[in-house]
Amino acid sequence: MVGAMIGDFVGSRFEFNNIKTKKFELFHEDCSLTDDSIMTLAVAEICQKGYIGDEDKIIDTLKKWGRKYPHAGYGGTFYHWVLGSNRLPYKSFGNGSAMRVSACGWYGKSEKEVKEYATNVTKVTHNHREGIKGAVVTAMSIYYARSGKSKEFLREYMECEYPEIKNLDYEELRRTYVHGPEICQVTLPQALYCFLISNSFEDCLRTTISIGGDCDTTSAISCAIAEAYYGIPEDILNEFYKRLPQDDFEMNEIISNFKKLKESLGK
Repeated sequence: MVGAMIGDFVGSRFEFNNIKTKKFELFHEDCSLTDDSIMTLAVAEICQKGYIGDEDKIIDTLKKWGRKYPHAGYGGTFYHWVLGSNRLPYKSFGNGSAMRVSACGWYGKSEKEVKEYATNVTKVTHNHREGIKGAVVTAMSIYYARSGKSKEFLREYMECEYPEIKNLDYEELRRTYVHGPEICQVTLPQALYCFLISNSFEDCLRTTISIGGDCDTTSAISCAIAEAYYGIPEDILNEFYKRLPQDDFEMNEIISNFKKLKESLGK
């Protein structure tokens, strides 16, 4: 979950100014938390407070965090949903379903539960099958990674869900990938591929940003999985924590609770 926030934070300054290289300063004054992180925190609160089976509380929590950070860079339709009075889903398959779901991969205690968690926090907005699929695949990848599954196991799972991963090439992506449609069908294959070819958390972060495109969201997804598989180096964690708003006690409590969960899981 924190991995998703770090991917979002570091990638934020390159979303509309792609860098196309792995050589860049990770933490910069132009970095910021965007909608990826804010909604990740909302889903984490839903998981921590046991709201997962209560659709009204799920909706209320997403809207609460959206209204707390109204200028975080939400997509147009979600912006009107999260800040308005509408409580109905709108058949979205935008990549927002996958960027916010990482906590479900940690708080679900079984494959069945992870899928249930991911589906429930997604279908209140992204009730298109591709939107739900993107969220479930992301959450399940995190669950498998934190459960000790091998990279080869994860590759087989990811390629089964998104066969186009097999045809991706890093150098080709770095040359040609642009900020196109922000949808699961585009974002997930690239994010999963970047995790698969990485050799550490930091390498996953740099690799994902270097291919360009919607790189704060792509990095939020890939680095959420990388956190579960590799862990996050202490120096990166400490640098990130120093840049969080210290006066947001809700945010800090959610992150503290997540740390305790990871400790209980031996992570």
